[in-house]
Amino acid sequence: MINPVVQNVADFLKQFPPFSYLDATEQYSLAETCRLIYLQKNQALFKGGETVHSDFYIVKDGVVGVFLTSDAEEMLIDKCDEGEILGLRPYFAKNDYLMTAKARDEAWVFAIPIAAFEYYIPKNQKVLEFLLESFASQTRNPRERERSGRLLAENTVFSDQDIDIQYFQPIKYTRNPITANADDVLMYIARTMANSAVGSVIIQKDQLPIGIITDKDLRSKIATGHFPATSQASEVMTSPVITVPENISVAEAQMIMLKHEVGHLCVTRDGTSNTVVTGIISEHDVVEAQANTPGILLKQTRRASNNKELRYVREKLTDLIQNCIDKNIPISHISNIVAEVNIALTRRAIELAVEKMGSLPPVRFVWVNMGSQGRKEQLLRTDQDNALVFEDVAPEQYDTVKRYFIELAEIVTESLSKVGYEFSPYNIIARNPKWCKSLTDWIKQYNDWINTPQEKDIEVSTLFFDFDFIYGFPTIEDILKESISQGIVRNKKFFAFLASDTLKNASALGFFRQFLVETEGEHKDFFDIKTRAIKPLVDAARLLALSQGLIEITNTYQRFMKLAELEPQYADLFEECAEAFNTLQRFRTEEGLTNDSNGRYINVNELSKTDKARLKNSFQPIADVQDMIKNRFSLTYLS
Repeated sequence: MINPVVQNVADFLKQFPPFSYLDATEQYSLAETCRLIYLQKNQALFKGGETVHSDFYIVKDGVVGVFLTSDAEEMLIDKCDEGEILGLRPYFAKNDYLMTAKARDEAWVFAIPIAAFEYYIPKNQKVLEFLLESFASQTRNPRERERSGRLLAENTVFSDQDIDIQYFQPIKYTRNPITANADDVLMYIARTMANSAVGSVIIQKDQLPIGIITDKDLRSKIATGHFPATSQASEVMTSPVITVPENISVAEAQMIMLKHEVGHLCVTRDGTSNTVVTGIISEHDVVEAQANTPGILLKQTRRASNNKELRYVREKLTDLIQNCIDKNIPISHISNIVAEVNIALTRRAIELAVEKMGSLPPVRFVWVNMGSQGRKEQLLRTDQDNALVFEDVAPEQYDTVKRYFIELAEIVTESLSKVGYEFSPYNIIARNPKWCKSLTDWIKQYNDWINTPQEKDIEVSTLFFDFDFIYGFPTIEDILKESISQGIVRNKKFFAFLASDTLKNASALGFFRQFLVETEGEHKDFFDIKTRAIKPLVDAARLLALSQGLIEITNTYQRFMKLAELEPQYADLFEECAEAFNTLQRFRTEEGLTNDSNGRYINVNELSKTDKARLKNSFQPIADVQDMIKNRFSLTYLS
């Protein structure tokens, strides 16, 4: 007998994919498992950090917002309207919720048991394809162009440009897996698996895969006594084995496992059982691959309780950068992602340091990243440049307060060093008393740099105009920025010094357009891409941006693009500089990843003819922008 309430639920579900791909009987059966949940305004459906529920959710009425919590503030990431799904991907990705979902106003949602819905996935090709497409495109409904939404917003952080990074990246798997023959005895196969610490063995015949034996098979078939340990592999193996090609992506592997209800995939040269085995993919590999996504790295950072756990995230970040480079993701986009993780690592190091101090800071403060970190351009494991600014205090309290913050900074910088960020070669770190002081003292310091610039200090002081206030009390940041902004307005002497320093950068090419390489020392015959190519663009962008009063923008690429907007007569030049900078950053990053270095020195003899041409082409905008600087800034103020 038809239950009218259940039928109403089924009628609702059939309006929206993937439920619309089920037949009427299946829709009704699924509707029987649903629960209707009422949410008051701001009531949470689930919270970031919670273990994934046994249900996923579909909005019936109202709007459910999806929020990311950062620095105790909630940021709205997405809104889910009628018929849109929440909470499904974290289950399949085997992750906790990263986001919080709560009603924007009053709302009703259906709770559907994941186990009930999971039953239909491998049995319905359209449902499977919809989920695969949704997971890969990171949308709730990839077939609705006007408003596809973000199916999995509660488990990710970044924009749609991260699709390539997270779901289309090739999965890493075990190559040259252990194999056995069909007539091999299970006892010896089990012993081999134990000794090699593996969870599966491919059974092959004539070097072609015909089946697989997993630790689950050993538990369910041998340990239970259904088969004796002397049985042959052919008696207990799962056959046929599911085969996939070598270049399979994370999303594809995940969904093929789901479709066939298996925990292992056999990798062959062409993806069929007619070619030799080259690898094995396990569920663990899928979970591990998803651990390299930006959102997961941020979650792991927030949960880290020691330097070892923070270092693990930094090492995973290197893997993420490599994946991005391999997929040819724009370098400016990679920089944005890496910067967010680097900032999160530093913030967590500060939080752990405060806990270790055993007492809260005596006054409010801000932590400032300088140099490449301040510009959000630190892709490789380069050094840390940072400073600390604390609130003004009475003179009799100053020394005591400063001692606290120097001790705090000592813990933080030492922690960052252990995580993988080397100390500044100029000792520009917050534990140095010179760079840990009150707001008033910092204002005086910047006034000295701006009003009485000195040749010997210019290289160090310029780092302090590439800043990013990443932790602490915003008002301190605002006051200091305003002071800097007022100090540099129409300050010809300051800009003359900056211009002079910018024009002193070493040339990249000789008279005959040959690369000017190091002539002695450890890096003899190598090209210094940082000093001869990247630094001139960084310095030029800083000079021109500050001369336009651009205090907030510190990233080199963004500085040039903003300058192109402000000065349309030079737009082509600035855009060429921005593109050249990205090209040089990619060269340096690829060099660093290949040789596990900071990527500064490149062996140009190992470059292809095409890469040499690309590298040389990126030098022309440097010369052009330096010519413009010569014409724009008078250097007579230096006398």
